[in-house]
Amino acid sequence: MTNFFLPLLGLVGIASAFVPTNVVPRPLSMESGTRLRMFNFGGSGGGASVPKNASDRDNKAIAAIRSTIASPRTPGFPLIEVEFPPLEALNKLGDGSLRSANQAEEANLAFAVKLAKSLSPVPFMGPDAIILTSSSASNAFLKAASKKAGGAATVLALRDGMPDDTAVTGDAVCILVTPSSAADYRAAEALATSGKTCVLVNGFAKDAKSVCAKATMAYFFKPLTYNSQVAGYLIRSYPSPWTTIDAATNQVLETADDNQILVRNTNTPDLRNSVKLVQKSFDERAIQARRG
Repeated sequence: MTNFFLPLLGLVGIASAFVPTNVVPRPLSMESGTRLRMFNFGGSGGGASVPKNASDRDNKAIAAIRSTIASPRTPGFPLIEVEFPPLEALNKLGDGSLRSANQAEEANLAFAVKLAKSLSPVPFMGPDAIILTSSSASNAFLKAASKKAGGAATVLALRDGMPDDTAVTGDAVCILVTPSSAADYRAAEALATSGKTCVLVNGFAKDAKSVCAKATMAYFFKPLTYNSQVAGYLIRSYPSPWTTIDAATNQVLETADDNQILVRNTNTPDLRNSVKLVQKSFDERAIQARRG
């Protein structure tokens, strides 16, 4: 299969894999029970699989988010995160240009609007969707968000302050596009603490502790490169486990739960074992090819 992520070299290379120091597996924090909402978004996010294209990736991410809304990993704390390459040709981001940054912003916004529409496919028949822009978002981005959202969602700017209960009512779902500051992440955590669902879309300028450890990583997709090509992927599609997949064969190399892969007291996966597995699989195929 010719995968549309094959151009993603350099930026997502193995050398860039998050390698924390003193990693200690986090204790199991799963709690029994589920948090059911007035509008049931039940159903599985589907088993982890490599998306065929950007549209397929979006659909997989949205399915995982809907599953998480129905039953987050930590009952009563609906802070949800998704992380994936926003552009099909991520190498465009390597030039550091304003144009590249704008393309990524536009892609994240397009996903947020698509998510908002999926939450209420029929007007007045689903929870309100609220698109939140980062406290550092420009006026141009705020205007673009309002225009693209149309009637699918209310658009609010975090730079204008934390939205209160009059803005986020009932089962409203807040979608925070590209949070990029400590204030953004604190606002998202505060919303979840008050019982309001908040979805973080591709956080920027994020360290291992930006997102609370009680949050749920609904969808995670990271290409892993080796010898200057995409050799594998780490994928999570909630409620399915974290899955390491060989890029050439689509073989599942390993699955892991949150307790096994998340760095202690964070919502950040430790990529090192996945990296080792795709390296080993790549090397084994190369040895077999030489012998053949």
